[in-house]
Amino acid sequence: MSAPELLASYWTICGAAEPHSEREYSPFSLRDRAESAARAGFTGLGIWHADLAHLRGKHSLPEMKQVLADHGIKHLELEFLVDWFVDGEKRKASDVTRRMLLESAAALGARHIKVGDFFKTPAPMSKLIDEFAKLCGEAREHGTRIVFEFMPFSRIETLPEMIELATGAAQPNGGICVDLWHVVKLGIPYEAVAAIPKPYLMSIELNDGYLKTPPGMDLVTETTCHRAFCGEGEFDLRGFVDTLHKVYSGPWGIEALNKAQRAWPLEELTTRAYATTRAMFRE
Repeated sequence: MSAPELLASYWTICGAAEPHSEREYSPFSLRDRAESAARAGFTGLGIWHADLAHLRGKHSLPEMKQVLADHGIKHLELEFLVDWFVDGEKRKASDVTRRMLLESAAALGARHIKVGDFFKTPAPMSKLIDEFAKLCGEAREHGTRIVFEFMPFSRIETLPEMIELATGAAQPNGGICVDLWHVVKLGIPYEAVAAIPKPYLMSIELNDGYLKTPPGMDLVTETTCHRAFCGEGEFDLRGFVDTLHKVYSGPWGIEALNKAQRAWPLEELTTRAYATTRAMFRE
């Protein structure tokens, strides 16, 4: 198995940023994150939309691009866009974020923008397909991809629906983000993930954790506060990597949202994330 290129997803190395709060931006500078991630071995990293807005208040896009280039970061993930398929005030707010993400993707050379839904927002599949195709068309004009991340909280929570969206939109730059966490929580066989039509399998994220949500804990809390680094939980990481490595070449993201780890020093986050993820790939 060839050495993988790994991407440090935003929530893995952002430190004391809190999901679904007013403080979703990282206390670590972009330069510090890029430098530490590169030193650990990563060739990619992620930026969350709230963090992106915060960074753009301090730096120009050319400055940010130079920071990434200076540290050999060649795979950039931007996230997360919601409400891109609804109407009304939520859509207006979504469109503001959409413009920022697309403009930044073009200027920074982002590999993809991650999109989805967190609240099982009602919408007919026909509208989802139409809006996804339009979003992909805009992204193509900005030189990037759009990847939809299906999850238990999403309007699209099954693999067949996810494939229907991607193939229905039929956009060369529109595809699927597979997060192992959601695969496990939804009980999807690894072989079914590997059978996703290859052109649409555009992003994979790894992590570890409990096979079943512990008694007294809800799935949202488990998802945002209890993900573990690879090999430090109960998931069959090696089995997943072995199965998906046959059809996906990377980069592979590591996304571990963990409340305890938000207090860790940046260097410990990046080195631990890289070492534990790299260990899942057989030589």
